[in-house]
Amino acid sequence: MPSALSEDLKRLIDDTPVFASVATIQPDGSPQMSVTWLARDGDDLLISTTVGRRKETNLRRDPRVSVLINPHNAPYTYAEVRGTAELTTEGGQELIDQLSRKYTGKEYADFNPASGEDSARVVIRITPRKVIGSI
Repeated sequence: MPSALSEDLKRLIDDTPVFASVATIQPDGSPQMSVTWLARDGDDLLISTTVGRRKETNLRRDPRVSVLINPHNAPYTYAEVRGTAELTTEGGQELIDQLSRKYTGKEYADFNPASGEDSARVVIRITPRKVIGSI
């Protein structure tokens, strides 16, 4: 059963460029983590990556994911969102541009001129199953 994000967590994601640590499961069962930009749609978390990156290949094989959100100015405050990921290339470029404006103030191509060499952009939509923490 899906779980809801708190109103404080929604505001934090919407109003600040807070980074998230995303944990996926490697083929050998070990964890893999990466730091990402983050948006949301309702209670779902949205993350951008490209086809072929480790996050993307891990989640296509096993959609279980954990996301840790920890504001830089409140080190003892956090939220862990455990859930399931769905991946699509639809809207991938729009999401990375939205995230780039939020985190850098620029379109993604202006922030990362080499982005034209990237593989297709992927939207990772994470539906929370459990939310724990102090946000």
